[in-house]
Formats: sequence, C-alpha cells, structure tokens
Amino acid sequence: MGQLTTVDATFLHAETDTTHAHIAGLGIIDAGTCPGGRLTVPIVAELIRDRAHLAARPLRQRLVQVPFGLDNPYWEDDPDFAPERHITEIGLPAPGTERQLADIVGMLHEQPLDRTRPLWELVLIQGLQGGLTGVYVKVHHAAIDGVMAAETLAALLDLTPEPRDVPADEAAPATAPSMLDMVGTGLLRAALHPVRSAVSVARTAPYLDEVPGLSSVPGIGWVSSAVQGALRRPASPRAPRMSAPPTPFNNPIGRRRSVACGELPLTEIKEIRRGLGGSVNDVVMALCATALRQWLDKRGDLPDRPLVAAVPVSLRRGGAVAEPGNQLSIMTAPLATHVPDPAERYTAVRHDMDVAKRRFTRSSGAWVQDMSGLLPAPLAAAATRLALQAAPALSLRPINLMISNVPGPQFPLYLCGAKVLGYYPISVVTDVSGGLNITVFSYNGKVHVGIVACRDLVPDPSEIVDHLVDALDELKALSRE
Repeated sequence: MGQLTTVDATFLHAETDTTHAHIAGLGIIDAGTCPGGRLTVPIVAELIRDRAHLAARPLRQRLVQVPFGLDNPYWEDDPDFAPERHITEIGLPAPGTERQLADIVGMLHEQPLDRTRPLWELVLIQGLQGGLTGVYVKVHHAAIDGVMAAETLAALLDLTPEPRDVPADEAAPATAPSMLDMVGTGLLRAALHPVRSAVSVARTAPYLDEVPGLSSVPGIGWVSSAVQGALRRPASPRAPRMSAPPTPFNNPIGRRRSVACGELPLTEIKEIRRGLGGSVNDVVMALCATALRQWLDKRGDLPDRPLVAAVPVSLRRGGAVAEPGNQLSIMTAPLATHVPDPAERYTAVRHDMDVAKRRFTRSSGAWVQDMSGLLPAPLAAAATRLALQAAPALSLRPINLMISNVPGPQFPLYLCGAKVLGYYPISVVTDVSGGLNITVFSYNGKVHVGIVACRDLVPDPSEIVDHLVDALDELKALSRE
C-alpha cells in the first residue's frame, strides 16, 4: 500500500502533548429518512464496510513502523479491521444547542488517534435541536490531504437518498514489506540521503523567501532573486518582507480546543466578487481580515502592521489522487487587518493575494516536500518535536494563523439515505502555525465556516463567526455603491 512520504511522516512527528495533527469535519444530518428514522452505529459501520475500498486512502489501512526508526512507516491493510471499533455514539442533553455541539466537538478534537489501528474515528452526536444528528469524522493528516479527504467523502456519500450500488472489493489485502526488507531499504536510503538532501536544498534555494518566517530575514529576497538569475529562471514577483506581529492567539498553545461553526450565503459572496472584482477566495480572505480586525481591536490588541496568513495549496494536478501521500504546500500573504477603510482593506487583500499567487505559480510550490526531507528519518522525528517545542520559548512566529478555502459540491449529498445539511471543516492548530485556524467549505449554496482554536487563547471563537457576518454585510454595502 506504499510508504509515508516525508511530509506524511512530518505530521506524525509534529504531535506533542498539546498538538495533534488530525483534521476533521462536522456534518449536520437530517436523519429522518434513515431506516427507523435514526442514524445508528450499525448503519454507518455497514456503509463503511461496503465502501472502504473505494476511498482514496482506504479507511482500513494501519501504520507499520520500521525497526529502530530507520525509515518512514509503511501502510498495510489491517487484518482485524472492523468499522465498529472506530464509531461511537453520544447524546447531547436537552436542548441540544449549537453551543453545546461546538463544546463537545472541541473536546473530541482534543483527543489523539490510536496509532495501532487505522487512523480515523467517527462520532454520531444525537440530540441536536430540530431532531438533527451531528457526524464528527476525524482522520490523521499523515493519511490524507484535502483532495484525498474529498475523495473519501465522495466514496461514502450519495447523490440521492437511495444508496448507489458499489463494486465489490476483489483486491487481495496488501501487506507491508518484511522487517528485513524494511531495514535494508532504510539503510540504503540513509546512505543516499546526503545526495537527496543536497538536491532538495538546490531546488528550494530560488524560493527561500516563500518559506514562512524567512521572508522577514534581511537579504533573503536578494538571495532568492540572485539564485533565480543564476539559473536563468523567470524572476518571480518580489515577496514583501513579512514579520508576523504578536497577537493573543500566538502565545504557546495548551491541550484544550474551542470550536465554532457558521455559514454564509455563497450567492452574496459571489455578488461581492462581481461588484468589487477579484475571486471568491479574495472575498473570503477579506472577510477574515475584517473579522480578525474587529476581534483584535475590541481587545486593544490590533497590530499596526498586517497579520501574516498561511494558505494551504494542493499540488495535485487536476485534483488527481494517483500520487501517494500529502501533496500540498503553503502560500503566505499579508492580511490587511491594519487598514481601517473597508474599500482600501479589500483592495490591499486583493493585491497581496495576487502577488502571492503569482509567486506561487512561478515557483515549484514544493518547498514543503523539499524541506521536510532535509533530515534522515532517524533524526527527523526528534528534530521536528524539538523545533515545535523551541518555537514558543524563542518567540519564533513565522505566521499568525492559517486560513483555508475548500470548494465543494453545489448540490445536496446523502449519507445512508439522510440528507447532509451542512459540513464544517475542523483543522489543526500548532505553536508554529498559530493557535487559531479558519477553514471554509462551500457546499450546496452555502459557505460553511469551521474555526478551531486553543481554548486557553481564544475561549469563544463564535465571536469571530459573528464578525464574519458583520464583514459580509459591510462588503455587500460596499459592492452596491
């Protein structure tokens, strides 16, 4: 079934007592059309049992460690795979409010996944207001990226209330190499690692100023331009010198998580795009800039320079999932929270995102893969954890937060015959990426917002959701002038 890439393995190495590298989603389901009018563990387990082989990264794979940590782990089919072991059911006490749901999702998101079995779990949350059911699904980032997550959802969901027929699984269970083969391959890769590392450094050198935190280093832009010139590559737009300012959500994170969910009408976001120009993603970034400005200003913590936002970008061509492992990179851009005028703020966000995208398009976008492989596997785990632990102590702050915009289907989907009313992505927070993460997912005419934060730093992120609604009204008014 393949071996973890260096990026995949980095997500495993990055886990500490306060950081867990899983991504999740919260689906809101109208279970009234399910058999018996209720979504239950046996119903969902049967669906996953029948369709696990259709997933981009089959849900039945587990990790196999290489002896002595000589190499990255491998994947193999779990011979004891049973979906029921990964699915639980809980009930909210009456009245089952959105706040109660957010609190329970925050607590579920705090818990690490069991690495001895396939790296996912699903929780049915009963008792929501209106007779609805919440479905919280958590998968480790080492197993899946955004495109693969979408493919996995597509395998489990249907276009109509009537579940479709799926082909039977005829493939033989896949196993990892023998221990002797894994050790031999690990030793060979360790011997060749200096060559691979040198190649990675050479590929990354022209785009060093793309790496979060390095763009603020004096002279780094000149170095990147000089290397591009020496290699006779087209010059990329010069990245602005970005230094992430201090904010309340850039202090050391704790173990607890707070979660908030909200939704915005996609039609209104598109109306703003038509009126003010730019893309849907530009509008989303501008909404986040305004919401964060309001949140910070209310606390007297608004910096006098822009925040630095990291935006995950898929490297998969055409959305293909044939390439194994995580295929992603990070694009950084200033976020004009310091600009008081709404029109000027929107213009600044559009300009900064345009420069960032043009730079990213000109580069390989692969610095994440290259830098994750600079150290050999036996040293990578300890070095990654040491870097994450040292970042707060050294006040290293390459970025302020991550903001991700994931396009989804604009038609209804069904789970076990039940209509999916909404899907809210819940991502990752770390000391390096910041204690606040905003991810939006467009689905069936709505933009669903999922915010996760360190509870010690941002106890109630629903306030940011409220500010996003205010920001939408502000931009709507501006676009109609």
